[in-house]
Amino acid sequence: MTTPSKSTKLHVVEIVTTLGIGGAEMHLLALTKALVVRGHVPEIVYLKGAGELTGDFLKAGVAVHKIPMERALDAPRAIWKLRRFLRRAKPDLVHTHLLKADSIGAVAAFLAGYRRRLVSSKHNDERALMRPLVSRVHGMLSMLDQRVIVLSDHVAQFVVDWGRVSPWKIRRIYYGVNPDQFASAKPEGLREELGLAREHFVMTCVARFAAQKAHDVLLKALSQGLTENPNLRLLLVGDDPFGDHRKKAEAVARDLKLGDRVQFLGIRRDVPRILAASDLFVMSSLWEGLGLVFLEAMAAGLPVVATRVSAIPEVVPHGRAGLLVPAGDPTAMARAMLQIASRPDRGRSLGAEGRAWVGERFGLERMIDETLLVYEGVVSQV
Repeated sequence: MTTPSKSTKLHVVEIVTTLGIGGAEMHLLALTKALVVRGHVPEIVYLKGAGELTGDFLKAGVAVHKIPMERALDAPRAIWKLRRFLRRAKPDLVHTHLLKADSIGAVAAFLAGYRRRLVSSKHNDERALMRPLVSRVHGMLSMLDQRVIVLSDHVAQFVVDWGRVSPWKIRRIYYGVNPDQFASAKPEGLREELGLAREHFVMTCVARFAAQKAHDVLLKALSQGLTENPNLRLLLVGDDPFGDHRKKAEAVARDLKLGDRVQFLGIRRDVPRILAASDLFVMSSLWEGLGLVFLEAMAAGLPVVATRVSAIPEVVPHGRAGLLVPAGDPTAMARAMLQIASRPDRGRSLGAEGRAWVGERFGLERMIDETLLVYEGVVSQV
């Protein structure tokens, strides 16, 4: 692979919908941290929410700005303010992330004279693109992008088919992680803190509460699995700042009488520690653009049980790093959980293969190099 120039220093404005704790936002944090280390100047603009990660970006030396767009009615004002910001900041290029930021960012960048210096990243197979009107508008706005970065081959095909993106613009860049951050994490008494005994088989899911993640399927699988193995325990990490899906999941847990067999931990900033205290990573997604948490779990040496949908088979090789089951099937998920719980040696083997797979294919420095090559290619054409 060609390597990026060490002499070219870029000023990049990264526009993102929110700065909540999610896969796209954590990816952006890792990207901008690395850009600063390499001497580039990234800035963040976000549109909605409380900006929970603002302090993390500032600590990394990345300036953060909020241009409010909490409602659709705020869009014209947000576009105008963002246009004015870009004209004042004069970055070398603009990079947008997530659908709302893609739309607002594309229009503002065009009005500010940045049509030929605009990059968009697609972090998910967004179901909204399957609506004809959204698809049509997205296709028109994507004409303003010079390059479209996708995080998996699945998302590449999805945005061509449903987002009307020209295939020649697309560059696939897998997310990257630093495996050492997770491989070296210590549980430091976490099991005791959560009331978990040595004999408990601890399964962890790290995901926002949303329809896409199908937490109800995971809870039903746990309920079924407990009839055969009463030592199963489930930790759910994440929250739902924009809806009531967490409350719905808690209601399912109550209906199933799961009690302390499941714990809702909310937003946690010690995910490596939680993974280090776990025996298995589980996720019941109905669709998934890639899933940064899969990479983190495998880097921590955990076997994975997940659904065979979207990009997950690209990320989690079935039978090598984990077990994949049909989506929406709690019985199949329960069987996979029990299979690994009953064979600790099998779990360790899958975890070791997953860690090697992440190191080989999903390294952080590789991701940074590939992203910088896209940036340099766009800037060189201006």
